[in-house]
Amino acid sequence: MSLPTQEKVEKLQQALHAKAKRSPEFRFYSLYDKMYRSDVLWLAWERCRENGGAAGVDGETFEQIAEYGAERWREELASELRTKEYRTSAVRRVWIEKAGGGTRPLGIPTIRDRVVQTAMLLVIEPIFEADLEPEQHAYREGKSAHEAVRAVHTLVNNGHTEVVDADLSGYFDSIPHPELMKSVARRISDKQILRLIKMWLTVPVEEFDDRGTGHRTTRSKDERRGTPQGAPVSPLLSNLYMRRFVLGWKRLGYAQRFGARIVNYADDFVICCRGHAEQACEAMRAIMQRIRLTVNEEKTRVCRLPEHSFDFLGYTIGRCYSPKTGRAYIGTRPRAKAVAAARDRIRKLTERRWTSRSLEGQVELINRILIGWSNYFCLGPVSSAYHALDEYACDRLRQWLRAKHKVRGRGMTRYPNAYLHREVGLVRLTARTRGLSWAKA
Repeated sequence: MSLPTQEKVEKLQQALHAKAKRSPEFRFYSLYDKMYRSDVLWLAWERCRENGGAAGVDGETFEQIAEYGAERWREELASELRTKEYRTSAVRRVWIEKAGGGTRPLGIPTIRDRVVQTAMLLVIEPIFEADLEPEQHAYREGKSAHEAVRAVHTLVNNGHTEVVDADLSGYFDSIPHPELMKSVARRISDKQILRLIKMWLTVPVEEFDDRGTGHRTTRSKDERRGTPQGAPVSPLLSNLYMRRFVLGWKRLGYAQRFGARIVNYADDFVICCRGHAEQACEAMRAIMQRIRLTVNEEKTRVCRLPEHSFDFLGYTIGRCYSPKTGRAYIGTRPRAKAVAAARDRIRKLTERRWTSRSLEGQVELINRILIGWSNYFCLGPVSSAYHALDEYACDRLRQWLRAKHKVRGRGMTRYPNAYLHREVGLVRLTARTRGLSWAKA
């Protein structure tokens, strides 16, 4: 049943996308009833279940819903939507560590709200996908952070060597609701869809202190700005608002005037110019002011390659040297902070307090970090970063084994690197560079 159900939803999406592509000025007026179709809600439920995640403020888990009866649960939710009795719950806020240090807030909606938001996305995302600019690479099928990095790499190697390395202050928290809703309403006139989006934008946020006491805030509603990070609908809304900047840049003629191309991924973007980067930077500030976003002046700067380098999506882009010929070229490499962050995660995993773990379980956890990290950091000359992480992982696992088995000395004889890789199964990243064309540059 699942495959035909998914095919029905895909046909709906294809029809909506085709209509949006054919008619750029058309406003869709009858979408709400599509949300609570059984096939749409089923697919929304499946996607949320596959993503997993913690419970929201109501404490309801996927296991509890399955025990209650997922089909029955969806039918009741469809009834609430059909009768317009559905109301959103508060979002539970947690704080997660950032790769570069510090923390950032993450909102966790209830599973019920996640399913409804995902159902809406299945219906409206194909419409807005037809409108998003090619410079926007985040949260879109067929696009990725790797593609954004490659786009910058291509530009800087084709004469766009003056770069505005821009940064926005709290982009997700500062998107103004009235302007965002105008961007949505430009394509959608269905009042029920607009009502739901407004409801999600102004939902209260609940946070628990160390004593377990909950505190609710209504900042988004009071200030009329911000999209809840962690909500399924947030990526689309953030893309939709960033489109204003990208489209405005081209329509105002700055792309042609400065030979300047934007590459955007979520709230990160750079402007690659053939010259006049300072003027491009001022033009960017003016547009951001008009759309009520704040430029972080401390982190925004102009770089000229190859004398300088800049960071984008975890990579440093600048002068590199071929290990074989010594030839200098403009390339990408993993950012030093990204390597340090991976080392820090491995260090925390291999502290003495975790010696009760089995060796197999410990190696599996370390390998998960190494493989995940290398899957992302696979562009450009990565061999030195891979080698550094290989050595560090071996050293930390060796220390963990010494503590676990109370072995004196450094443990090099008993646990040499070759033993850790071949016998224990620790991943060796440098072996993975053989299939990476960029790694051999």
